[in-house]
Amino acid sequence: MMETYYAGSYWLARPESAAVCAQRAEHFFHLLSQCDPAWSRWYQPDDSFEKARQCQFTPNAASFQALFAQEGHQRGDGFRFRLWTGDSQEETSSAGASCGSTETLLPSNCLLEPFDEGPVGERLLTTPVMTQVLRAMALAWDPEWGVVTSNAHRQMVVKGFPYAGTFVGWVMYFSRLRGTVPPLPAPVRIEPVEDKGTLVILTSERFSASNPEHVTLAARVHEILDRAGLLRRLQPWSAQQVSDDS
Repeated sequence: MMETYYAGSYWLARPESAAVCAQRAEHFFHLLSQCDPAWSRWYQPDDSFEKARQCQFTPNAASFQALFAQEGHQRGDGFRFRLWTGDSQEETSSAGASCGSTETLLPSNCLLEPFDEGPVGERLLTTPVMTQVLRAMALAWDPEWGVVTSNAHRQMVVKGFPYAGTFVGWVMYFSRLRGTVPPLPAPVRIEPVEDKGTLVILTSERFSASNPEHVTLAARVHEILDRAGLLRRLQPWSAQQVSDDS
């Protein structure tokens, strides 16, 4: 069975206007287009692939603000959207976000499902590219936590609901608000993201749930990060700021 992956970044209860969310979305898609040209042209969903291919969307702030003014792209006191790209039904990628809300139960997020088939998927599902994707999410959305991971591995190790921030994946992002990432065993790499937080990269090759060495390494890293207090559920953004300032 083919192993599938996703990239996600998450934060909780951070109220932001449609204008601010639109600017963040524009920034994200600009950075994403620099990760690979396959992510430079985007479309809105429609009833069929043929119709959707006629709904090209320019991912700039003005377009997102117009989108957020529509009832279908509002979620409570926040906003949401999903876009997709691809040249065939068999090889597509999608990206979307829910943002701007004060909701304390359901986190805001930015999610990317990369191409997972064909030559484009082979090119993109690599450690350098997916690390760059998570960095783009961190810079644009300023999340509390983020992950690039295998769906199969997450299902293997998470018992119950997969709460954001509580499990280990191929590439992870920790906001500085969560604390300091401790030293981790080789071959794990740690990279700063400006003054915002830290990326943790488990393997230089594509992480796989079918590789026992990868699974063992992830379990070891989970133990260390958990002991350091970094694997915990999200907190409302205001509480995180109070904790950081104290």
